[in-house]
Amino acid sequence: MNHRDAQSPASTPDIDVRSLSIGGQLLTVAIRHAGNEECPLLLFNGISANWQLAQPFMEALTKTTTIIFDMPGVGGSPTPVLPYRLSGMARLAAQLLSELGYGRADVAGVSWGGGVAQQFAHQYPKLCRKLVLGATSPGAVMVPGSPSAMLKMVTPRRYVDKTYMHKVAPSLYGGAVRKDPSLISPHANAMQGAKALGYLYQLLAMAGWTSVPWLWALRQPTLIIMGSDDPLVPPINGRLLHMLIPNAELELIEDGHLFFVTSAAETARRVERFLRDENTG
Repeated sequence: MNHRDAQSPASTPDIDVRSLSIGGQLLTVAIRHAGNEECPLLLFNGISANWQLAQPFMEALTKTTTIIFDMPGVGGSPTPVLPYRLSGMARLAAQLLSELGYGRADVAGVSWGGGVAQQFAHQYPKLCRKLVLGATSPGAVMVPGSPSAMLKMVTPRRYVDKTYMHKVAPSLYGGAVRKDPSLISPHANAMQGAKALGYLYQLLAMAGWTSVPWLWALRQPTLIIMGSDDPLVPPINGRLLHMLIPNAELELIEDGHLFFVTSAAETARRVERFLRDENTG
């Protein structure tokens, strides 16, 4: 059987879930067909986040085909033998686009995935039409979040212990979850137990990485969205990105770190407006 056509039992009428071997790495890939097939949106998720955690945002996009994959060591993608760097993940994503038959894509990254998105735009400028950065920073050169929130990020405990997740979510993610802690329940239920080694690999991939030396060279139109109440990545980091990326616009959303989930409809509306705007192409 052609592996392109192999679908896992997790596939739904709206989302096609496949297991693909890309560059020797098995990846769980999810694709939602909802619009422009010539230039889909390639989405990079947050640290240790399986693709299902992005499903509310994917389903809120009404005119945009979206591609996402579980990072090696996350969700349905096996953990590799050796650690990797963000440049390796960008290369893996470029190979995935080629395997799927796409010559170009818009690229979005959330939190940790924002680093991969920046790296992809820098590494493969001809493959990236527009760039969307959400709740993220330039990496090592950033204004850190609150110490208590950052300490909770050292281990993946919140991804494997739902009771702990419910306990720490309001102070960790802020925004809508701070106001209504019950909003974390669907998110917690969609989590697939994080792999400790996979989580460590993601931390190592980001260690010492920064986009500051080359952000000035990015030519893609860029939309930066930051949560106004984000304990993990304070919105000042969005202002730093906005200052360093030549063709960028910055928007604040009245929410916390998880606005791609807790404000999925509003976030999707802003993203699609940016992607469809011919004046930013």
